[in-house]
Formats: sequence, C-alpha cells, structure tokens
Amino acid sequence: MSTGREIRLIEEDDGGWSAIDEAVGVASQGETRAEALANLDEAVELTLEARAEDDDAPTPDAPWFDG
Repeated sequence: MSTGREIRLIEEDDGGWSAIDEAVGVASQGETRAEALANLDEAVELTLEARAEDDDAPTPDAPWFDG
C-alpha cells in the first residue's frame, strides 16, 4: 500500500542516514536506513499534528492595542 510520499534517503559520510520528506518540509536521521525512516515518520506525524492545532492568534482586546 503506497501513501504517495516521496522520501529522499542519504547515506552520510559518517555511516548514518538522513531521511527527508520535502513535501512536508521535515528531515530526520538515524544510524540505519530503517531508523532514519522510522524517525522521519514520527517527525512528520508530529509536525502535521502541530500544524493542524495551530490556529490564528486571538485578536487582542487590550484598550491600548492599536493593531
């Protein structure tokens, strides 16, 4: 089952791996490919949750605020 995500995996010079989801704008790393991908999945999930919860700031009601 494909999710349609495009992930870049990069083997680093030190032997670790970086995983990047450019569509979401998130990257992660790990000592193995599997660890980098698992870390990326977690980072993407947390990022999407935070973005969904992020709403506009309330309008200030302080009388001295001219905004």
